[in-house]
Amino acid sequence: MRVLGIETTCDETAAAVVRLRPDGSGEILSDEIMSQIAAHAAYGGVVPEIAARAHVEIIDTLIARALAKAGLSAKDLDGVAAAAGPGLIGGVMVGLMAGKGVALATGKPFVAVNHLEAHALTARLIASVGFPYLILLASGGHTQILAVKGVGDYIRLGATMDDAVGEAFDKTAKLLGLAFPGGPAVEAAARRGDPDRFHLPRPLVGRPNADFSLSGLKTAIRQAAEAAAPLRPRDVDDLCASFQAAIVDVVEDRMRMGLKLFRERLGIAPRAVVAAGGVAANEALRQALERLCGEAGLPMVAPPPKLCTDNGAMIAWAGIERLRLGLKDELNAPARPRWPLDPKAERALNNKA
Repeated sequence: MRVLGIETTCDETAAAVVRLRPDGSGEILSDEIMSQIAAHAAYGGVVPEIAARAHVEIIDTLIARALAKAGLSAKDLDGVAAAAGPGLIGGVMVGLMAGKGVALATGKPFVAVNHLEAHALTARLIASVGFPYLILLASGGHTQILAVKGVGDYIRLGATMDDAVGEAFDKTAKLLGLAFPGGPAVEAAARRGDPDRFHLPRPLVGRPNADFSLSGLKTAIRQAAEAAAPLRPRDVDDLCASFQAAIVDVVEDRMRMGLKLFRERLGIAPRAVVAAGGVAANEALRQALERLCGEAGLPMVAPPPKLCTDNGAMIAWAGIERLRLGLKDELNAPARPRWPLDPKAERALNNKA
């Protein structure tokens, strides 16, 4: 099975072809990505209108390039998958319509992929991970802890009540005058800094749930920066190191509670702990989760950094996962700005779950 995957939910335009091997593993035949970082850098964040226009300008070229590098024509595909949400609705519509067009022209089955499910299933593309497993899904717009029971079967154990982890990194970077996107910039500065210089709060640590709240930490880093002003380069590095250390402590504690809730809700231990989404590329966070998993006697799986950020390969793989179960969508599948993985869970306070 060879599936084309298209991703346009935010500020990366991506197209990829992934093959399902006979042994059930995946093989990435091509993975084309066009980043829009330069277009949004001046604004310190993603501008939806600019993002949508950029997707329109490049999507056809990327699809053609992905097919060419895979050595295939569109008629050789066994299916087409496109992210249908959640995300910036203008961008989502670009990729969704492109995917529908390829499927219609070739008569191939179409899958409207939940972008979050694609992140959640990526671990199975790169490793032999069986259900059920526990996942930290952390990106610029989402932070959730989920029990992954199967394709399309998720239990939300925790979610952010305000800022997502990636959002907190971006806002901290902007506050300190660092480059966009904020996550890599803060991580780079943190490597040079002293994580013990500034004493920052660890919100919700020790609470008997797996939820997150990061707005207080964001306020604390702003107050610490104002108290240390005018900021020298060393001050910025120390602030970043202290901030990242606080985030790591919070995530480690929340995931420890997530493991406890997983066992209580499902009656068994997870087969693995997975980290996915752009924030999962953070090396300090990966190391903390590896320590936690070592204590719990569980394997920790995190995709390589290139597959943590938005990409077409994860969309193609999610399409494969659904198609081999006989699941496909009609060509009237809608674009969805919000699309919770666990629709039965109560919304987080900020509706970001």
